Amino acid sequence: MPAFTLDDMRTIMGGCAGVPESIDLGDDIGEISFAELGYDSLAVLEMAARIQQRLGVRIPDDAVEEMRTPQAAVDYVNRRLAA
Repeated sequence: MPAFTLDDMRTIMGGCAGVPESIDLGDDIGEISFAELGYDSLAVLEMAARIQQRLGVRIPDDAVEEMRTPQAAVDYVNRRLAA
């Protein structure tokens, strides 16, 4: 299975409800926290659900809490895909 990329994450992030329109996901967002990007905890949970729907990778709530940046989410998903 191909790797999950930051661009894949940008696509998922862009489709989440309640995300400020002022966010430019095309910027270098990998190491910026979801909170700084304007994503609240519900938006992050929605992203986790979308990742599960799209890739079949379940992200438990405790893992979601530890994924503070888009790059951390990408890394988590890729570890799960490789397992």
